[in-house]
Amino acid sequence: FVTYCLGNRTLLTSVFHLAPLPLPIHFDFSPRDAVCTLNTLQTNASLLEQVRRERGNPQLQLQAMRGFLERAGLSVEDLDHLNIIHVTGTKGKGSTCAFTEQILRSYGFQTGFYSSPHLVQVRERIRINGKPISKELFTKYFWQVYGRLYETKDAYGGSMPAYFRFLTILAFHVFLQEKVDLAVIEVGIGGAYDCTNIIRRPWVCGISSLGIDHTSILGDTIEKIAWQKGGIFKPGVPAFTVKQPDGPMTVLKERAEEIGCPLWVCPELGEYPADSGPLHLGMAGQHQHSNASLALQLSHSWLERRCLPAYSVSQSYSFSGTVGLSDTEWPGRTQTLNHGPVTYFMDGAHTTRSMLACVQWFSEFCATLTPRPCLHSGPVVRVLLFNSTGERDSAAMLKLLVPCHFDFAVFCPNITEAIASCNADQQNFNVSVENMLTRCLDNQRSWHLLNGQEEKPDSQLLISRDTLPMVASGQRSETLVFPCILSALQWLSQGRDSILAHTDTRVIPVKPSVTAKAAPLRDATSIHVLVTGSLHLVGGVLKHVDPSFAC
Repeated sequence: FVTYCLGNRTLLTSVFHLAPLPLPIHFDFSPRDAVCTLNTLQTNASLLEQVRRERGNPQLQLQAMRGFLERAGLSVEDLDHLNIIHVTGTKGKGSTCAFTEQILRSYGFQTGFYSSPHLVQVRERIRINGKPISKELFTKYFWQVYGRLYETKDAYGGSMPAYFRFLTILAFHVFLQEKVDLAVIEVGIGGAYDCTNIIRRPWVCGISSLGIDHTSILGDTIEKIAWQKGGIFKPGVPAFTVKQPDGPMTVLKERAEEIGCPLWVCPELGEYPADSGPLHLGMAGQHQHSNASLALQLSHSWLERRCLPAYSVSQSYSFSGTVGLSDTEWPGRTQTLNHGPVTYFMDGAHTTRSMLACVQWFSEFCATLTPRPCLHSGPVVRVLLFNSTGERDSAAMLKLLVPCHFDFAVFCPNITEAIASCNADQQNFNVSVENMLTRCLDNQRSWHLLNGQEEKPDSQLLISRDTLPMVASGQRSETLVFPCILSALQWLSQGRDSILAHTDTRVIPVKPSVTAKAAPLRDATSIHVLVTGSLHLVGGVLKHVDPSFAC
């Protein structure tokens, strides 16, 4: 029977559905197999068409999510037991969630934390006590949920939830099964019609800094976006936001009044009384201060309801429980990694507002160094490693990066390595390789124009046999486009990063003309690499340079 099950996925998933508790039999389905099956939810053509239809009638999105939740054996009433903190925003919502989770964990509570996207492994999206769930737990719970949905799909026209919907349902299932004391839930996109908004009774809601992003879904003005974000407000549930521009703040206040939700604006972080000495945050950057302030309000409001029900939430402005802020880590956001002479500065900024904050953070660090001599005689070389995806305005972000005076601008798609290995977690089947490389070429052209460099009409597209293309720029521009993240990293580090120097992964050979450009990198005392424009790009870099993210 077990042998037959291993060869019959449908029967196997049915077995998981019928068993409410983990089975004593061990089925040899690897975490990679679960991830590969999860990836099929990216590419179902009927699903993509269904999502497009639902965008025209957003209420259908929440109705569909409730249906999938019920098919998975859960109900919206079950979610009431998770004591949820629900957070949205354009910039900083993930950091706010990370601060909040760390604060409450430091009080001894068992926490669940759902976020997106992941950097390297999909398990990062679902965390217990700050750590991604184990491969064993991910595999077990994945097949439980997938099996229940798969065996009911024929009765629903063959429909299965799309990638993000499935992971949201999986997160709810994991948190309920693991009996967490609370769950911090980060909205995916927007708020009002995001699939996480089937939550009907959160304990407190938060909205981080607002800006322009996902305009095709949320609207083309910051006021329209604010209306969507305010959709997570619930009657009688306290909500907090940071200081916003007048337009979106007015919209948030109107939404709160309409829904019957008490809304407060967080104070500046400097207004909090420190427990002992100056307040220190575990994440760098001035922009993290508003995220930390919002996290303090969210965590205090939650603690009031859990531990001090007679204490008024309006008094939370005097909350000085800053324990946990200094211990918070959130990879890929204003993160620095030192590898000998090579230092990586990583921030997944992907909007103009978040890029402004990234530039300020990077510039403040550079200002602490002695003035740099010119490129060819100086000890420090600065490299920009950039990519952007979707509808985002790459040129606007690149324009903000020009004042950083990079010696090299390197562009590559969010492909971890051209010769695939352990990267199932980072596969994206919704965008072709050709489109990704075209985007990189467009970014290179934008960089040339922004730096006052005319594009050479004879710039070559260098294609080696049986490989992805590599592009070298015209003679005046120190820019290159590589086919994958690993090839870009190995070129810019020039064997001086010990982690990359010992990698077993093969890369596409670099032509002599491209190798010659790297002489300043080989001679430099230090190489400073800013990785930005996409969290997926940052994740691909971390996969190669941070051993803790190894597959």
